[in-house]
Amino acid sequence: MDYRLQAPDLECLIQAIRNQGYLLYGPTLNDRAITYGEIHSVSSLPQGWTDDQQAGQYRVKRRGDKAYFGYAVGPHSWKKYLQLPRRPVWKAARQNQAIEIIEVQETAPKQAFLGVRSCELHAIAIQDRILSQGDYHNESYRQRRAQLFTVAVNCTSAADTCFCTSMNTGPEVTLPSDLTMTELIEGEEHYFVIRSGSEAGTTIMEKLPLRPASEEERKLAKGRVEGLAEEMRRGPRHFDSSDLKELLYRNLDSANWEKVADRCLSCANCTMACPTCFCSTVEDTTDLSGEHAERWERWDSCFTADLSHITGGSVRADTRSRYRQWMTHKLASWHDQFDSSGCVGCGRCITWCPVGIDLTEEVRAIRALDQTQTRSQEKP
Repeated sequence: MDYRLQAPDLECLIQAIRNQGYLLYGPTLNDRAITYGEIHSVSSLPQGWTDDQQAGQYRVKRRGDKAYFGYAVGPHSWKKYLQLPRRPVWKAARQNQAIEIIEVQETAPKQAFLGVRSCELHAIAIQDRILSQGDYHNESYRQRRAQLFTVAVNCTSAADTCFCTSMNTGPEVTLPSDLTMTELIEGEEHYFVIRSGSEAGTTIMEKLPLRPASEEERKLAKGRVEGLAEEMRRGPRHFDSSDLKELLYRNLDSANWEKVADRCLSCANCTMACPTCFCSTVEDTTDLSGEHAERWERWDSCFTADLSHITGGSVRADTRSRYRQWMTHKLASWHDQFDSSGCVGCGRCITWCPVGIDLTEEVRAIRALDQTQTRSQEKP
């Protein structure tokens, strides 16, 4: 059932979550960007701010209203709280002539995410399949994920770099979330249409000053989200993703890989900003005395030469092969490994590429070359 929460009562929601013992994270205005950080009160949120995103460009600017969630997505994703950028795996110490391995005991905190978009819920679901399921799971991720509380927000506006409709991941929240909200501003009226998706969410809602949402309010909330979806489908970045796997497998030797390689810096910005990229490596350190050693896991990227380095050298020694690996894995072979695409259409890889490489444009370029080649083969 949908309820109405007045915008001034958003503080009640924040404190109700924090009073349940959660570390609450959400959007904050920091270093001229909307990033995720700890939320102590409603004043921590970027009220009245939005973002202007283009390929290779990001700016924050004032909105004409006082919306709390009137932005798209920033450079950070929620994965930094679940798959930690750097964490200790084990430690060792010399004891006389023996080596003692010291297990690293991590106490996972109770975490809550405020302002999770539909594309980001899909990203978390993808990382769940990779890092918390199967025989080779990441125990740190699994423990952090098990205690997570999410407050999702339906999108009523999008950045120019968003293409979630192409990947069927938004803008409407369709995956489970403890709470789901839609922010509405109508003249002097500013409120949220909110619903619970779990027992934990219901517990929080019982502490809030709510009233049942009217049929008009429910229709208005749904209409705003559906209107945005239709607008995005007519936009320049929308594309057909139904056959991407076959398209990319068919074009592993496409001439377009050379063209994009001439621009790509192999800087790894796209993979660092991506909410689903999960590549990591380990590094071992020791002190000068040789008495102590540690192994740390940290994020890595398929754009670095060392990630694919084996005896004899790197498997992907040039930028062409690295970009092809990233895009083909993300959009094609991910299906074979994890039964879904690895892309959720958040657009971060477009915005945060220093040279403005646009994944949607690369898909269209490969498709155009593929169609040209097919027509030439069909001619008698």
